[in-house]
Amino acid sequence: MSDLTDRLQEIRHRIAEAAQRSGRVADAVDLLAVSKTYPVEVIQEAVEAGQVMFGENRVQEILLKQPQLPGRLQWHLIGPLQSNKVRKVLPLVQMIHAVDSVSIAQDINRIAGELGLHPKVLLEINLAAESSKHGFTPQVIREQLETLYGLDRLYIQGVMCIPPFDPVAEKTRKYFTQLRQIRDELEKLGGAPLPVLSMGMSHDFDVAIEEGATIVRVGSAIFGSRAAKA
Repeated sequence: MSDLTDRLQEIRHRIAEAAQRSGRVADAVDLLAVSKTYPVEVIQEAVEAGQVMFGENRVQEILLKQPQLPGRLQWHLIGPLQSNKVRKVLPLVQMIHAVDSVSIAQDINRIAGELGLHPKVLLEINLAAESSKHGFTPQVIREQLETLYGLDRLYIQGVMCIPPFDPVAEKTRKYFTQLRQIRDELEKLGGAPLPVLSMGMSHDFDVAIEEGATIVRVGSAIFGSRAAKA
């Protein structure tokens, strides 16, 4: 058994334990393996260990890696999407995690109509209003929700966030709680369910699950330290 397989088993065990603490079953939480910057050979090792869902930050990496790996895999775009990449990526991914403005949502909607697609998307919320991060502020998402729901090609599945980094996982709990509360509020405002909460990464996914995460985005805890930044 490889080190990667061991790490995946440990993470799945931790997911199951955290789900139990939140009164859910392990299957209620999806593990999205963040494979950005890692080579195809390493991703294939994760596939052989049973991993199916993979997340990439860049469209270019999906275009490069997807043809070299089994067709049964599910790919999620978790980084910001530029308008000129929408047409390329829409047919390739199961979900877009980081819809961060009305303008990109409109571009996705228009091109999805041209391609005959109904993409699943998440709305990215910038909880701490960090200038270095993308996303709607809580106030702006409330104001623009009606416009977003008017985009008839989009399946808005839920929300995602990237909290300010803190090495102490417990200190991120307040952001995960806040995202869950915002999701609940948006469900009432929009009159539609938003079942997906994409939150939690390698250092804090246990806490995110305790606060209701349904997708955790885990990279380095599976694959090891990255040699380069994505």
